[in-house]
Amino acid sequence: MNSSDLSQQMAQRWHDQVRMHTEPQRSCCEMECPAGLLPEIARWLFAELDYSFAGLIVEEDPAQWALRYEFHRAREDAPVQVLVRRALDEKTFPSISDCVHAADWHEREAEDMFGLLFEGHPRLGDFILHDDVWPEGVEPMRHQFNAQRSVPERRPNPHWRLRRIVQAPGAFAMPIGPVFSGLAESVHFQLETVGEDVIRCVPRLFYKYRGIEKIAEGRSPEDVLLLAERFCATSAFAHALSFSQAMETIGGVAPPPRARRLRVFLAELERLRHHVAALEGICESTALTVAASQMALLQEELLRLGGALTGHRYLFGLLTPGGLRCDLEDGACRRAIAATRDILRRLRQLEKMLQFSSSFLDRLEEVGVVGTKDARTHGLVGPVARASGVVRDLRKVLPYCDYEAFTFETPMESEGDGYARLRILFAEAAQSASIMQQAGAALCAGPVHTPCPSRPGAALGWVEAPRGAAFCWLRISEDGQVARYRLMPPSFANWHGLHLATENFAFQDFPIILATFDLSVAENDR
Repeated sequence: MNSSDLSQQMAQRWHDQVRMHTEPQRSCCEMECPAGLLPEIARWLFAELDYSFAGLIVEEDPAQWALRYEFHRAREDAPVQVLVRRALDEKTFPSISDCVHAADWHEREAEDMFGLLFEGHPRLGDFILHDDVWPEGVEPMRHQFNAQRSVPERRPNPHWRLRRIVQAPGAFAMPIGPVFSGLAESVHFQLETVGEDVIRCVPRLFYKYRGIEKIAEGRSPEDVLLLAERFCATSAFAHALSFSQAMETIGGVAPPPRARRLRVFLAELERLRHHVAALEGICESTALTVAASQMALLQEELLRLGGALTGHRYLFGLLTPGGLRCDLEDGACRRAIAATRDILRRLRQLEKMLQFSSSFLDRLEEVGVVGTKDARTHGLVGPVARASGVVRDLRKVLPYCDYEAFTFETPMESEGDGYARLRILFAEAAQSASIMQQAGAALCAGPVHTPCPSRPGAALGWVEAPRGAAFCWLRISEDGQVARYRLMPPSFANWHGLHLATENFAFQDFPIILATFDLSVAENDR
């Protein structure tokens, strides 16, 4: 559906109550509506027109709030941004979490960060700013909040307890975390039950909330690019690419063809390495030590390959708005392709061995099932969503970096269990190796950078990161500094749906289900 058809349908439904205009610079359709119509319009886009919800962007202007709800659908349709404005002293907005449940955590985040209230939301508070640590009324994303001044410590309440959901006779809660051994980051799981199966799973995150969006305010785009590629090292290239593309949209420039092809090449190298690491985690969770060690060796080879090719194992420092900071030799790319071809061969051998390991399959098949309807309702993205029959790959839905010039499939499974998620990871790894080969063969001579001016404006950037759809909203002020950098990473979406897979399964299945979801605490606690 093009913007003209969308505008006609809106005019028939709401007459002059909704204003719509297309902004070619930002490549999106903006629909401004009264706050009271927001739930109705959100339900129409999500339930009737099959748009996916990407995220909520809150901006505090000098005299008013501007809330932007991002939706997207297919490649022929521009992303839709539903805009609601209210005066600063009006901090209450209608909740859309009832009709678009994927917005649930976004509204909770806005309540904690900005002090906004969402009428009809079933549970606000104690989300990012934990009630047992943070004082009331901090609102750290408000302009009036001074990030250079320490927040007063809150005296712990010895009687404070996490909210319990299951209240049946004999019910009890089993806490896991937030402190773990090894490399695991801080997250608390409250598993509630009356027996051996998990009835309710509540993840509690943000123990290491870093305030990336607040730190970005008033910084130069160059500084914020460093934040973009460092808040989650395992997806560094993807998030830096999303930021760079938003800057390029604002600046009105396009990277040279060679830079676009190299971006694809490196993005798929990152995806391949990431998926091998995720497969290693699944093998570890099922106590397959030998298989996990073999996966770890393949991951190390890919890390070394990235380091030899670019100078950094996690591809830091390559991206810049307008292209790449440096060129890669064609011969080095060909050698990298040959190396990944050999790695893929060994990965396929491991896949075949796992397919005939009954003890391994028993832990994955029909375990941690997420149905298609639940996956879409909760806004799951990436391999997790595609294992449940929800195929929304931004490389195809909203193509960028010349992805439309390459031939590749988006793997999809329908079972929605742990084994389906495993198969998706293997299939996507093979597709990444194929795309790398195509991108390497399509390299042309020429520059890898076009100057990108830091103009005032705002734009949405997006990529299909290894874990799924990643969006960012970037606003540049008149002085060329970053006024707003809003991150909407895939782990934030998928943590929200973890309980779907863990509830009604046994306690001993929990670590395996968690591994198949491949969730990042760092990407979430941004």
